[in-house]
Amino acid sequence: MSTATQQLDTIARQLAALREGADSAGSVTTLSNDARASTELLAALPPRYTEVLLNLLDRLESSALFSEESCSFSQKDLLDNLQVWADKARTQLVS
Repeated sequence: MSTATQQLDTIARQLAALREGADSAGSVTTLSNDARASTELLAALPPRYTEVLLNLLDRLESSALFSEESCSFSQKDLLDNLQVWADKARTQLVS
């Protein structure tokens, strides 16, 4: 298994935990830090994947700082979008 795939697996596990209701503030930080540090994964994907991921992570971090009602970003929607990103990234890695 390649390092890029392992990094994607780590992100996917953290994402699944968040979607299942794990402690959001600490888990969001961990997910964001790990995703940003996934240099092998990001290098293996087309550049637009990095741009989209960083944009989603910025918004997710912002949403974790506020309650759902006071933030313009829906954390659930952002997690759903990150799942789509992860699914598409996995497709790119295997093709």
